[in-house]
Amino acid sequence: MRFFTPGAVHHRLGLVCLGVGLQYGAVPAVGPRVLDGHVAVVISSGRGWYRTPDGRRTTVTAPALVWLTPGVPHHYGPDPDSGWDEAFVTFTGPDTATYTELGYIEPERPVVPLSDATGPRDVIARIARAARQGNPLLEVETGAAVHELLVALRRARADLAPDGDPVLHGLARDACTGMTVADHAARHGMTPAELRTAVRRVAGCSPKDYLIGIRLGRAQELLATTGLSVAAVARRVGYDDPAYFSRLFTRRVGTAPVRFRAQQSRAVPDDWNEGLQNQGLQSEGLQSEGLRADGEPGPPVAEPAHGP
Repeated sequence: MRFFTPGAVHHRLGLVCLGVGLQYGAVPAVGPRVLDGHVAVVISSGRGWYRTPDGRRTTVTAPALVWLTPGVPHHYGPDPDSGWDEAFVTFTGPDTATYTELGYIEPERPVVPLSDATGPRDVIARIARAARQGNPLLEVETGAAVHELLVALRRARADLAPDGDPVLHGLARDACTGMTVADHAARHGMTPAELRTAVRRVAGCSPKDYLIGIRLGRAQELLATTGLSVAAVARRVGYDDPAYFSRLFTRRVGTAPVRFRAQQSRAVPDDWNEGLQNQGLQSEGLQSEGLRADGEPGPPVAEPAHGP
């Protein structure tokens, strides 16, 4: 086990790691006790039990995650005969509230079956390696790894398909068609309420926000890489009213579509290639055959971007 004391400035990073540990075999039971920070306990092999504050006992079978929540009494341990392999990370920070809202931390679900503990265990092992004495990056390195651990734990949940959720795939496929949330729900054989529950469980947001995120992401790609007008981009991503699209884009992205294009455009002027050859290749005495100064093939010259 290793424990850390990050400073106030590290807490402003959003998440800080307070400790890490790896234990094997018939380790002692923990609790009953109450902690001030969050703890993710990853069980990669073996089995044991978890007792809720009201006395109910739940069987824990690897691979599994045990969430320990601040202020909530907990009591757990491995079967004394078989033991288990346990890795834990203690963490805190203001971003825990957001991760909880998104469903990455689940206080109401202390025991979570995992499909595979390999990913989370790899992240915890990196935290343990970073905990070496004299590491000048300790607090930042371990804090960043806590963010990665929460993503790995979310991906490893047994109730989520390893290749993604089919409902989210369907929403992404049809996001720019202009369908309403009710239309999407009907296509999946759900009520709008059932669709909201399914999307929030997996994506941590409402279907509307999920669709808007995909639409505006596509709109930014079109603005940056094509010469389509703002109205044409709006239609391409499912908005018939360009004014509404511009207001929504400005509010969500933080800048107006025209300004976004001016900042991010990757369209190449028609005379760019000629100017590059005159300026670069001829000054080196090279032929315009795409050769570097060392005679090796260089990267392909960018061609002007055209709209789809």
